[in-house]
Amino acid sequence: MSDASAVLDDLRSESEELDLLVAGLNARQWAGATPAAGWTVAHQVAHLSWTDEVALLSVTEPERFGDEVARAMKDPEGFVDRAADEVVTAYAPDALLVRWRTGRARLQDALRAAPAGTRFPWYGPPMSVASMATGRLMETWAHGQDVADALGVTRTPTARLRHVARIGVRARDYAFLVRGIQAPTEEFRVELGTPDGDPVVFGPEDAAQRVTGPLHDFCLLVTQRAHRDDLAVRAEGADADAWLDIAQAFAGPAGTGRAPKADR
Repeated sequence: MSDASAVLDDLRSESEELDLLVAGLNARQWAGATPAAGWTVAHQVAHLSWTDEVALLSVTEPERFGDEVARAMKDPEGFVDRAADEVVTAYAPDALLVRWRTGRARLQDALRAAPAGTRFPWYGPPMSVASMATGRLMETWAHGQDVADALGVTRTPTARLRHVARIGVRARDYAFLVRGIQAPTEEFRVELGTPDGDPVVFGPEDAAQRVTGPLHDFCLLVTQRAHRDDLAVRAEGADADAWLDIAQAFAGPAGTGRAPKADR
């Protein structure tokens, strides 16, 4: 559990950073629009709260989680928005904050208590403890980015982004397959620069298909928080270039991404 514990520690830190950002907001700020169409700051936190709760269901009651998947399949394009709307409607900001804090703490406890090697059902491939924690961290960071953008806050990138990059790279084939495209068979080289000079690297050094750029920009790309035209992420090779157009680090339907700044 050592690797999983490290990710869980980072998940807690990522959640606490976002908590500090929203804890002092007034009602007008909670209702403020974010870059995600139709989503307010409250919707972003509501989504995290709801997802933590369904993740807890997957960990503790996997049979019941199957019912959640069945409901999602009835409305694959709209179930996430619907769930966020329902939570925002039911909870005032103060109560929503309590719900999110309670749910994420319970999920932390459940994941730490899970036996090594356990895998949990999810909307995509089954998750290990480490991959579930990484997925929650990725979503917390990504939705936190929407909140920060809505509030005009610039966040300082942290080493926790290495987890986001890892899940983005591991989801490469999923990004192709969810769009009905055959995934490339060869491995890619991904080289990402960091402020401390310690690069984040994936894949064989001699790979013909390559992606390079800043770690922060790559994470914005794979979480679809910015368009590739606005980022310093570059591809060498046709398959790598195609991937940068569709990359997504999250399960579920193909994301629509964000428009380039020039088109807004």
